[in-house]
Amino acid sequence: MSRAGHLLNTRVEVWRVTLTDDGGGGQAEEWALQATRRARLSQPSARERTAADQSQARLTHIVYLDAGADVRRGDELRQAAGRVFTVTAVFEPSASGTYLRADCTAQQPTT
Repeated sequence: MSRAGHLLNTRVEVWRVTLTDDGGGGQAEEWALQATRRARLSQPSARERTAADQSQARLTHIVYLDAGADVRRGDELRQAAGRVFTVTAVFEPSASGTYLRADCTAQQPTT
């Protein structure tokens, strides 16, 4: 477990778009579950939101994950309660192996 592992107090599912043949010569996009990871969700500070606005990105949540998590831009992090977060950027801190930070935007449920 990473040095920050004890702070990861929830679980999220990592979903990623995969391409499959549609049988007619094309491809269809489908979401596929990659893994379930321990995480910590927090809201960004006003300074972090301002920095995101300046780089033309929306930022509604920061999700911290264990250092070995395979999370990429465009992935979705889904909670059992139905909340979905789209990953806009992924960062590793200067001390590698500590944790992974995913900047995300929250999606409102459609139903």
